[in-house]
Amino acid sequence: MLLACTSVVVGCRVADADGITPVPQVLAFLPWLLVPAGLSLALALLARWRLGIVWSLLVLAVLAWFIEPYGETDEPGGTPVAELKVLTSNVEFGRGTGSLVPVIRARKPDIVFVEECEYTCQGTLRRDFASTYPYRQAVVAGGSEGSVVLSRFPLKATGGVDGTMGMPGAVADVRGHDVRLQLAHPMPPLPGQVGVWKRELGRLREAAAATSTPLILAGDFNASQDHAAFRRILDTGVRDAARLAGHDRTPSWPARLTPAFGAQIDHVLVSKDFSASDARFIRLNDTDHRALLVNITLHQR
Repeated sequence: MLLACTSVVVGCRVADADGITPVPQVLAFLPWLLVPAGLSLALALLARWRLGIVWSLLVLAVLAWFIEPYGETDEPGGTPVAELKVLTSNVEFGRGTGSLVPVIRARKPDIVFVEECEYTCQGTLRRDFASTYPYRQAVVAGGSEGSVVLSRFPLKATGGVDGTMGMPGAVADVRGHDVRLQLAHPMPPLPGQVGVWKRELGRLREAAAATSTPLILAGDFNASQDHAAFRRILDTGVRDAARLAGHDRTPSWPARLTPAFGAQIDHVLVSKDFSASDARFIRLNDTDHRALLVNITLHQR
């Protein structure tokens, strides 16, 4: 039974599909399936079950193959024109705002993406950072639907991406270069909501594919590299900044269990115009996500 259940999830990964509940939920933790697969091998050895031994070894080999990072990592060849710090944080219904404020002050990011930033969260960020981040683009709403992008650079509003939760967009003027900013916060793959999750990730993919200017697509994707719907976004040519900086499997959620256990579902994706030199996952109080801070460099095309 243990081996069969693990094999179903692994089979969906091989088939490049997210399947149905509970497969999408388990896929987020794909590397941890090494534990039940290894236990299955041990039990098969004890029972001298040859088929089980071969089956377990096959599942372990496939898991080892797919644990390797996904996506391209080639460096842009143009001249560097601007260095940026980008921070993304899901503050869980605004509760983590009080912990986020000192992180912003200490780390001094140039662009900040905040998910689940409801009315109180947006009011706090406006009050505390009105002069530091004079430019913002927001979806003003309560609960998990509110979100905001803060910027040191002038912003021009764009249409954003339609979703159950707010996903605003803008174009930033970064030292004379247009950079498209898009916040990501699709629905999580809850039972009964997997279809919505796939559709909203699909809209983010369409936004990435349709953007010809340099792009920063950041936020809580509610998806890891082991989800086919997320890999479709990477297939448009964007790169995961954390992976470029050597943190392809560092977990960001659930924060109370990281870094010992978890999944990386918070991402900063960048177009081929950017390189990345550093990524840090920062623990905040009162939220179930770790914030992600990346250092990226825009290169001239």
